[in-house]
Amino acid sequence: MSEGGSEPERAEVDALRARVAELEATQASYKQHHRVRSFFSALLIVIAAVLAPLSAVAVWTSSQVTDTSRFVSTMAPLASNAAVQDAVANRVTDAVVEKLDIPAAVADLPSTGRPLVDQLLGKAGGAITNGVTGFVHTVVLKFVQSDEFQTVWNGVMRDAHAAMVKALTGKGDGAVKLTNDAVTIDLAPVIDRAKTRLVDAGLGVAANIPDVHTSFTVVESKDIAKLKTGFRVLDLLGTWMPVITVVIAAGGVLLATRRRRALVTAALAIAAGVAVLAIGLAIFRAIYLDKLPADVSQPAASAVYDTLVRYLRASIRMVITLGIIVALGTWLSGPGKWARKVRTAWQSGIAGARTATGAHLGPVGPWVHRYKKWLVWAVVAGAAIALVLWSYPTGVVILGITLTVVVALAIVEFLDDDSAPRGKVAGGASPA
Repeated sequence: MSEGGSEPERAEVDALRARVAELEATQASYKQHHRVRSFFSALLIVIAAVLAPLSAVAVWTSSQVTDTSRFVSTMAPLASNAAVQDAVANRVTDAVVEKLDIPAAVADLPSTGRPLVDQLLGKAGGAITNGVTGFVHTVVLKFVQSDEFQTVWNGVMRDAHAAMVKALTGKGDGAVKLTNDAVTIDLAPVIDRAKTRLVDAGLGVAANIPDVHTSFTVVESKDIAKLKTGFRVLDLLGTWMPVITVVIAAGGVLLATRRRRALVTAALAIAAGVAVLAIGLAIFRAIYLDKLPADVSQPAASAVYDTLVRYLRASIRMVITLGIIVALGTWLSGPGKWARKVRTAWQSGIAGARTATGAHLGPVGPWVHRYKKWLVWAVVAGAAIALVLWSYPTGVVILGITLTVVVALAIVEFLDDDSAPRGKVAGGASPA
């Protein structure tokens, strides 16, 4: 045999080397393909996390701009807010007194109102206006604190909705106007009702006040004009934005080589994205209140801002809650060490409870055992359908649905009993 081996041996070695080189090239190609998939998976998940807060804002914008009833229900609680009532009463009082014939008003005051006016007037002629203003303010404040004001306020909000659309999208017209970087509400209907109250209180000269249009500032910011463009875009996207976000997140999960881990990451990333939006709302609130003019009521402005964004905040809490629940559920269903321990503890605990109660399930136990996987998926699908059909789910609603799912799964686990005998064969022996 020669030093280099026989010809067949050298051929076999060369073939083995070629095979090894081919396997190494395949391995390198697989690793490269793996890295490319992982990169695009991570990229899509990041994009979904960025789009998540925009989706929440888009849905909120669409519901507030296109749904009049939704807008009215959002703004209705402001009618019973003490800060808003004071601000409206002050603005209406100033508008009425400005157009009021003061000498005629003093002469026209009812006897029941004179002691209060006399006390306020004293001997100083310059205090006459203040005295009449105090009387008017008292009557107007009683009106804005009444149930009647709630009806008037809702009507103003309904009429104002078309103008809010104009303020944010440039379409429509109405009582809300965008002037000097401020969104304001025309309080003319409130003033008309206040004039009626003043006449009923004995101040007949109030009937001679002409139509008065005064504004109540809802939002004031130098960035209103810039926000209009953003709101138009979000309004156009509307409910499509969440769909796009979910599709992109799903694409990132499907591209991943470890899809379970990718789903956990995507759920937590989306929750983190909307959490950033919540922080942004808090920061913007502080900046917005700090830049308001001195004559604008800070408590009223705070109430208006908090009311306007309350459904957006509810959506944020819902997405965060849902993201955490999806991530937790995905992790618990995985092959991890601690996940297996949790599942084992869950199954052992329920099995122990079934044994302790001495429940005799008969044919139900084997049937549930046979179709357990389908029953579990039916529970999950039912929860998903309930979530989709719920008009405006909040974090509390999500928690309620989750607890319902946990209870339903516990019942399925309790009924999953395959220990019942399946019959006897001839001779009394158990079947194999």
